[in-house]
Amino acid sequence: MVRVDQAGEYGAARIYAGQMAVMGSRHSYSGEIRRMAEQERQHLDRFNQMMTQRGVRPTALQPLWSVAGFALGAATALMGPRAAMACTAAIEDVIEKHYAQQLEELGDKDPELSAVVKQFRDEELEHHDAAIAHGAEETPGYALLSAAIKTGCRIAIRVSEKI
Repeated sequence: MVRVDQAGEYGAARIYAGQMAVMGSRHSYSGEIRRMAEQERQHLDRFNQMMTQRGVRPTALQPLWSVAGFALGAATALMGPRAAMACTAAIEDVIEKHYAQQLEELGDKDPELSAVVKQFRDEELEHHDAAIAHGAEETPGYALLSAAIKTGCRIAIRVSEKI
């Protein structure tokens, strides 16, 4: 769980890096993206710490997630600020469900990990809601874009669990 969650937070940090590289501070959404990116960085730092404490190795695909995450962020930002928000909404929808499933699986077995996952799930829900409030669903082709991003996110989760 720690490996796949660290990989997801790493990917999220790279997505926001790609979005910020394209958008800079030119758009009204830049501040919101920066705020969400900082939370993702905090999530990543916490999972990096837990990996060290627990002797968990990172996914071997981290270099791929670096490139893919940055590319996804940059591509959606190039499509416009609402598309960048559509990317966030799609990913956070999948991650919220992923974290909820982990919490169910963990039960009372690992209180430390459960507390971290619950806190991060709540913050990912905030990101989702902020993205929707910033017009994610108004993106032309939203349903298709969202479905494609969600599919990619689910695949990344499954692959990171194994490799």
